[in-house]
Amino acid sequence: MAEQYRNSTAGRAGAGTRIARRIGGAGLAVVAVAGLGLAGAGAAQAASVPTCTTSGLTASFGQGLSGGMNHEGVVLKLKNTSGHTCDLRGYPGLGLQDASHHTLGSSVHWGSTWYAKSPAKQTLTLKNGQSAESVIAWTHANTGTSDARHASYLVVTPPASTTHKTLKFPQWVDNGELDVTALASHISVTG
Repeated sequence: MAEQYRNSTAGRAGAGTRIARRIGGAGLAVVAVAGLGLAGAGAAQAASVPTCTTSGLTASFGQGLSGGMNHEGVVLKLKNTSGHTCDLRGYPGLGLQDASHHTLGSSVHWGSTWYAKSPAKQTLTLKNGQSAESVIAWTHANTGTSDARHASYLVVTPPASTTHKTLKFPQWVDNGELDVTALASHISVTG
């Protein structure tokens, strides 16, 4: 035991020699192969596509949607402007703000909307300049009542992000409730 403590301060070369002696040639071969596997995994991981960040995306509205029964909606577009390819997966986070950028009470339902069936959640690989879209829907039957939120802005947080983009959004939204589909390359809408 005393020798083990004394050698522990001898440096890396001494420690490696002691380990090699203890595990023998066969064990060393296993360690070497495992090391190659880890190096290969690191190379594959380095070659993977990064997640799109808020700073590398622009947010905008596409087609406006309206329909009966006080339904309204819009196509949300997130465009990759990062200068490199990146991945998006899932649903955008949404929130409402008033004219002073104060947060309004709101809730978001992920899934199908009045205007579109939600696509399956999938990883979208966006080259620089490509966009993904999602459909946002809400009702406004209670315009001007205490059950409605008078928004001036929509806060959009891309998937896997903690920062957001802010878009002008002068809308009445019943109970602050928004429905949103998963992001896709294109979503077919009705209405």
